[in-house]
Amino acid sequence: MKAVLPKPVHESYQRHRRQLISQILLPMVIAALLFVAMIVLINVVTFRSNGDVARWAAISTLWIVIPIMIGSLIFLAILVGLVYLMKRLLNITPVYTGMAQDLVHKLMIRIRLLADQLVKPVIFWDSVGASINRLLGRK
Repeated sequence: MKAVLPKPVHESYQRHRRQLISQILLPMVIAALLFVAMIVLINVVTFRSNGDVARWAAISTLWIVIPIMIGSLIFLAILVGLVYLMKRLLNITPVYTGMAQDLVHKLMIRIRLLADQLVKPVIFWDSVGASINRLLGRK
């Protein structure tokens, strides 16, 4: 009892089907054919009786090395920029981190004093109760 859904026949679906062939499948097939043709051409030129294998090996090495060099240069530029920014940041931060450390220290002292003042009455009445218990001989 599976329901069979009718295929859509509206204009946007038909346009999508046409675009699937012309904008997706056709470019992929052409790129694959060009890739295979390039492989065949390179093999024919390289491995003929008078083919220059060393030259093609050098060309292949260049095609492998050039993207790696470009990526390395980009990485180097980013690294140099980060080092420069860290140098600038380290010239600025000691002043502000010292100020922040002083502020946190002052805040810690005030919190400790406030906590001591809040606990003082409880400790006082606890000590009074303990003194009375001690005088009366209870433990």
